[in-house]
Amino acid sequence: MGTLVLVVVIILMIGVGMRWMHLLNAQHDARIKAHRFSDPLPKPPGLPDDTGRRAHHTDADR
Repeated sequence: MGTLVLVVVIILMIGVGMRWMHLLNAQHDARIKAHRFSDPLPKPPGLPDDTGRRAHHTDADR
Protein backbone atom coordinates (compact mmCIF):
# COMPACT_ATOMS: atom_id res chain seq x y z
CA MET A 1 0.00 0.00 0.00
CA GLY A 2 2.85 2.37 0.85
CA THR A 3 4.51 1.73 -2.52
CA LEU A 4 1.31 2.56 -4.38
CA VAL A 5 0.95 5.85 -2.48
CA LEU A 6 4.58 6.70 -3.24
CA VAL A 7 4.11 6.01 -6.96
CA VAL A 8 0.94 8.13 -7.06
CA VAL A 9 2.69 10.99 -5.23
CA ILE A 10 5.65 10.84 -7.63
CA ILE A 11 3.33 10.89 -10.66
CA LEU A 12 1.39 13.83 -9.21
CA MET A 13 4.60 15.76 -8.50
CA ILE A 14 5.80 15.16 -12.07
CA GLY A 15 2.47 16.52 -13.33
CA VAL A 16 2.69 19.57 -11.08
CA GLY A 17 6.26 20.20 -12.24
CA MET A 18 5.26 19.91 -15.90
CA ARG A 19 2.38 22.37 -15.40
CA TRP A 20 4.63 24.82 -13.55
CA MET A 21 7.27 24.67 -16.29
CA HIS A 22 4.57 25.25 -18.93
CA LEU A 23 3.29 28.33 -17.11
CA LEU A 24 6.81 29.71 -16.66
CA ASN A 25 7.60 29.16 -20.35
CA ALA A 26 4.38 30.93 -21.36
CA GLN A 27 5.25 33.84 -19.09
CA HIS A 28 8.75 34.00 -20.56
CA ASP A 29 7.36 33.96 -24.12
CA ALA A 30 5.01 36.81 -23.23
CA ARG A 31 7.91 38.86 -21.90
CA ILE A 32 9.91 38.26 -25.07
CA LYS A 33 6.96 39.35 -27.24
CA ALA A 34 6.42 42.48 -25.16
CA HIS A 35 10.06 43.56 -25.27
CA ARG A 36 10.88 46.00 -28.03
CA PHE A 37 14.27 45.20 -29.43
CA SER A 38 16.29 47.92 -31.13
CA ASP A 39 16.63 48.12 -34.89
CA PRO A 40 19.53 46.18 -36.36
CA LEU A 41 22.75 48.08 -36.89
CA PRO A 42 23.33 49.32 -40.43
CA LYS A 43 25.76 47.35 -42.57
CA PRO A 44 29.17 49.03 -42.80
CA PRO A 45 29.92 50.40 -46.28
CA GLY A 46 32.07 48.28 -48.55
CA LEU A 47 30.83 44.86 -47.39
CA PRO A 48 29.34 42.46 -49.95
CA ASP A 49 25.64 41.64 -49.73
CA ASP A 50 26.21 38.06 -48.48
CA THR A 51 28.81 37.90 -45.71
CA GLY A 52 27.91 34.37 -44.58
CA ARG A 53 30.42 31.54 -44.49
CA ARG A 54 28.88 29.90 -47.55
CA ALA A 55 29.56 33.02 -49.64
CA HIS A 56 33.31 32.51 -49.22
CA HIS A 57 33.35 28.87 -50.37
CA THR A 58 33.61 28.26 -54.08
CA ASP A 59 33.92 24.46 -53.89
CA ALA A 60 30.46 22.95 -53.27
CA ASP A 61 31.78 19.40 -52.78
CA ARG A 62 33.45 20.14 -49.44
